[in-house]
Amino acid sequence: MLVPLFLFCAAAAAQSSREMADLNWMEFREVVPAKVQTVLLPTGTVEAHGVANNGADVTAPVALARAMAPRVNALVAPAVPYGVTGSLDPYAGGITIGEQAYRAYVGDVLAGLAGNGFRNIIVINGHGGGQTAILNELAEKIGRAHRVRTLVVNWWAYCADVTLKVFGEDGGHAGWNENAFIQAIDPKLVHQERYSDALATPRPPQGAWSAYPFPSPIILYRPGQGYVRFDQAKADEYFKAVVDKVTELVRETVAKWDRAGIFDR
Repeated sequence: MLVPLFLFCAAAAAQSSREMADLNWMEFREVVPAKVQTVLLPTGTVEAHGVANNGADVTAPVALARAMAPRVNALVAPAVPYGVTGSLDPYAGGITIGEQAYRAYVGDVLAGLAGNGFRNIIVINGHGGGQTAILNELAEKIGRAHRVRTLVVNWWAYCADVTLKVFGEDGGHAGWNENAFIQAIDPKLVHQERYSDALATPRPPQGAWSAYPFPSPIILYRPGQGYVRFDQAKADEYFKAVVDKVTELVRETVAKWDRAGIFDR
């Protein structure tokens, strides 16, 4: 059956992009929430990442959200690029946001997404430390106040088993796993010629010692594991496996919310 051209054009015009910032207000009104009820919000920070770009904590969740969006019928919100950096902020190019300001800003972003009709707000977080706890608290607060469903995913932590499967060892902050994820996104962001194992330090056992700034921008989760290697095939395999796993988490979580009738509208 042939579809009349004007109907095809009308359908195409309804959603020109999955990037929220690319839609005009008329497109957005037509799409949310009638056709799209889920939004992916990438969050990160700007800090040293060994031989990868300082914005790796933003690059990773943005690419992950873009790869996932068509598979979970979601829009991708503009990223929150600055965060609560922590012990690496003295390294060149590092920027940190105070907790009070970060809470207020991200809280308003989440509230704005809820107010615009999204039923499911999925935070794809690229930076750990104290930022994770803040995001968890904010997501729960906004979810309760606005009767929306929220999920915060720390992709590298949730995919720790993927790291072990692909690389045969644990990773680290700016370690083999995270470096490979960036390498799969854009190899030009990774400068192999600048790498040395001396850039890495194992994370100390809890309570053993603390340093500010941390003595190396690559922080290994386990001694002797996670040193960066540059294998494009493994990098591509890792990226795909991470996208698959996080996509399935979002799908399953939304399906369970739906079956339970959580915040039905």
